[in-house]
Amino acid sequence: MSGRVTTGTTVLTSSPAPRERRHVLVRGVVQGVGFRPFVHSLATELGLTGWVTNSAEGVSTEVEGPPQDVAAFCERLATCAPPLAVVESVRHRTVPAVGGSGFTIRPSSGGPGRTLVSPDMATCDGCLAELADPADRRYRHPFICCTHCGPRFTVVTGLPYDRSRTTMAGFPLCADCAREYEDPADRRFHAQPVAC
Repeated sequence: MSGRVTTGTTVLTSSPAPRERRHVLVRGVVQGVGFRPFVHSLATELGLTGWVTNSAEGVSTEVEGPPQDVAAFCERLATCAPPLAVVESVRHRTVPAVGGSGFTIRPSSGGPGRTLVSPDMATCDGCLAELADPADRRYRHPFICCTHCGPRFTVVTGLPYDRSRTTMAGFPLCADCAREYEDPADRRFHAQPVAC
């Protein structure tokens, strides 16, 4: 924020803190592995603004903030990726800063498919605990999954990987599943095949 400070006869003017914006494209097995929720969490942790989306080429994101935080984001994007992700490349370029507030997961953009789909993953410990708990709403649920486990390759019908391009498209989310899907703190945040 710019402003003027007067001290005696001297006028000091502060200039706005420098901001940088980068467009980042991550390629590899980065769809269906919790990568967008990871990007959302990382950007939020660093106080960056922008967005992330699945694209036909992988995962695209734009982040904006102090240059040192944007640099930390780009570094951690490849080195701290979710366990199921296989990052083949990270390309980034500087783009004009646009300001704004918050960080969002945008709807996916289409195009010719050039990205890889994750294989199905064995049921994780968290889902196994729910599966065995008679008090849990997913007790003995045959399609239990989250961003860490469950079907990917066997349910995908097209790219980018979104629920609308899976065999789950015909099954709308109930209120509880929708709440989990929208909650950044939930392990089912943006888990496309989520069901109960």
